[in-house]
Amino acid sequence: MRIDETKLDLFVGKAVEDLAAGYGGVMISLGNRLGLYKAMNGGGPLSSVAVARRSGCAERYVREWLNSQAAAGYIMYHAETRTYELSPEQAEVLANDNSPVFMPTAWEIPASMWFDEEQAVGAFRTGNGVPWGDHNSRLFCGTAAFFRNAYRGQLVQSWIPALDGAEEKLKRGARVADVGCGHGHSTVLMAEAYPQSHFYGFDTHEGSIEIARRNAEEAGVADRVQFEAMGAQDYPGSDYDLICFFDCLHDLGDPVGAARYAAGALARDGAVMLVEPFAEDDVSGNLNTIGRLSYSASTVLCCAHSLSEEVGLALGAQAGAARLSSVFTEGGFGNMQVAMKTPLNLILEGRL
Repeated sequence: MRIDETKLDLFVGKAVEDLAAGYGGVMISLGNRLGLYKAMNGGGPLSSVAVARRSGCAERYVREWLNSQAAAGYIMYHAETRTYELSPEQAEVLANDNSPVFMPTAWEIPASMWFDEEQAVGAFRTGNGVPWGDHNSRLFCGTAAFFRNAYRGQLVQSWIPALDGAEEKLKRGARVADVGCGHGHSTVLMAEAYPQSHFYGFDTHEGSIEIARRNAEEAGVADRVQFEAMGAQDYPGSDYDLICFFDCLHDLGDPVGAARYAAGALARDGAVMLVEPFAEDDVSGNLNTIGRLSYSASTVLCCAHSLSEEVGLALGAQAGAARLSSVFTEGGFGNMQVAMKTPLNLILEGRL
């Protein structure tokens, strides 16, 4: 086969760009941990000396870091004054840790994936699963932080109102189960918004449940939130008005069994809210940046955990609405519909 030199050059350029992005992730994480972005936020054009002074870091390191960020387009460089500036838009992504588009902590996830590479190699060769709790601890913090801000910006404001009658029930007082709650950010957000309701968060990872309890205490909602280390088919209680699965159903070994259990725990007029990564129903519709992100994480995290559990269906993080709906239909739900879509999420509503 003859090599097309033009195509080769273009592909090498793409590979180098991806390699630079990998290096850049380390720079972003450093910028976040050292407070460099926060030091620049709202400061206008700043010299490397000024950024170093504001952040309490050594100027020579700061100068090299600033140039890496300018080269990546993450900050602006003013050649005439040799100063650097963080725009308001860049600040929303890099400096404002309450922003729904804050991204630096998401780099904890690929960091954990590198730490766990040998585990992934072994899983590929044997077909065995890798339980969530066996991953490097940076995964748990990164995942929780990444989802927390997305939930903060959308869960109460748009996702719950998209479900038929759910918001009114929550305002009056409802029983809500948050299955696979992780660090409990979604549970706490709902408890803050709906003080008349009671919330129960369940997750198999003991370490995450401990953090979830602390988060509830710090938010002042511990009186109406309970967290327990329980699985998706053995959590206690019945007659829940709302059962939520936030970005976790595809991780389960037996999602059909989880749906069937939810059907038995749900009040007759209750609803399931299923939030999953956005995906089209066909692979060809997911061959884009979001699909690349989700398929990559799914390879070593989502499918790996599912395969570590009984059944091991391994839905994957790009299952799509049709397959997700079929899981709940098989589990005993008579009606599943897409309540809304965002660039990153599918929100499905299920009724008995």
